[in-house]
Amino acid sequence: MKGVFGKMKIVVLEGSPHKKGSSNMLAEQFVKGAKETGHNVEILHVAHMDMHPCIGCDHCGMNGECVHRDDNRIIRDALLGSDMVVFVTPIYYFGMSAQLKMVIDRFYSYTMKLSAKHLKAALITAAWDSNDDVMPYTAEHYKKLCRYMNFENCGMVLGTGCGSPSMTRGSRHMDTAYRLGKSL
Repeated sequence: MKGVFGKMKIVVLEGSPHKKGSSNMLAEQFVKGAKETGHNVEILHVAHMDMHPCIGCDHCGMNGECVHRDDNRIIRDALLGSDMVVFVTPIYYFGMSAQLKMVIDRFYSYTMKLSAKHLKAALITAAWDSNDDVMPYTAEHYKKLCRYMNFENCGMVLGTGCGSPSMTRGSRHMDTAYRLGKSL
C-alpha cells in the first residue's frame, strides 16, 4: 500500500534524553508504520548529539555557516535532504524538551533553505498528565513553527497519560502513532 505522499525520506528528531522513554516508544510505532508504507526513515537522537545553543550573533545571516562547530551540520544536512521532519519530545513543564528546542533554535542558520523546502512535518509527544491543559502550548508552538517554516502539518500524536514506558505501552497513543506513520 502506497501512502498518500508517495515514497519519502523522513527525518525523526528524537528530543528525549531517555532513549527507551515514552516519546521514543511512540516514535518507534510511527517509524514502523512509515517503513511499512515504503518510506525511508532516518532517526537522529538529537538529545545525545553535540549541540550548542544559538547565541543570536547573526553570523549566519539565516542562510550561512554557524559560528558553532558541532552536530548541527549533521541535522541540517539530514533535513535539507529530506521530505519530512518529525519532532519527538517528552513534555517538560508544558513544553518540549530543551534538547529539541535547542535544535529548532539552530534552524536559524539555515532558515531560508529549510523553509524553501516546504517539508511535511509531524509532532509526537508524551506527557505524564492526561489533563486537557497539558498539550496546548506545545501543540500551538509546533503549529506556529510549521506556519513560519512553511512546513505542512501532517498530524500530531499528543500522548497524554504516557508517564512511563508501561503506561505508554498500554495507551491508545501507540496505535495512533503507528497509524500516523502508516497514513503517509
